[in-house]
Amino acid sequence: MSKTIWDKFAPIYSLTMKSQKNIYNYMYSHIGEVVTGKRVLELATGPGMIAKNVAWSAKTIVATDFSPDMIAQAKKGKVPENVTFEIADASDLQYEDKSFDIVIIANALHVVPNPEKVLLEIDRVLVNDGLLICPTFIHRTAEKKENLWAKILRLVGIHFEHQWTAKEFSDFIESNGWKITACEVVPGRIDLMYAECMRGEKQ
Repeated sequence: MSKTIWDKFAPIYSLTMKSQKNIYNYMYSHIGEVVTGKRVLELATGPGMIAKNVAWSAKTIVATDFSPDMIAQAKKGKVPENVTFEIADASDLQYEDKSFDIVIIANALHVVPNPEKVLLEIDRVLVNDGLLICPTFIHRTAEKKENLWAKILRLVGIHFEHQWTAKEFSDFIESNGWKITACEVVPGRIDLMYAECMRGEKQ
């Protein structure tokens, strides 16, 4: 998906996600507990909603997005002192090996064309016992891949490159060398599968 779409969507992203308030509150609560005292990298931060809401717990957060306009939106308002917003491509990161204790990529793996490459980069920048947090929008059944909300998003130019069910997403993660250590499906306009992962064995 091109940067242009996300640049255009940047000013209204936070507003559109208000309809998923329960999902975001769930993520703020769970992620806030997990990142306590950790060096965190967030990929696809968008307007910085997660970074700003969990910063109270983390040691540092580098929150990134490949859309310059999303980063511009993220920098608006009050930014916690331990949060830095930067432009970065999740599939080609500029950070050194083993630089972070935790990597967060929320609601993004399903919209990138090459999620396998993103996972490889995450593996590279994480410390050996690092944690991947990858909440992802999913579809309830294999037969009905696209609900009304997903169709509306597609009409404005945002489409899912990968239309996973919960099982399909789990299989994808595990086949790329990760072990899901905690997960829960959170209902919403589009359901979210919240997942925490550590390195496993590639299949």
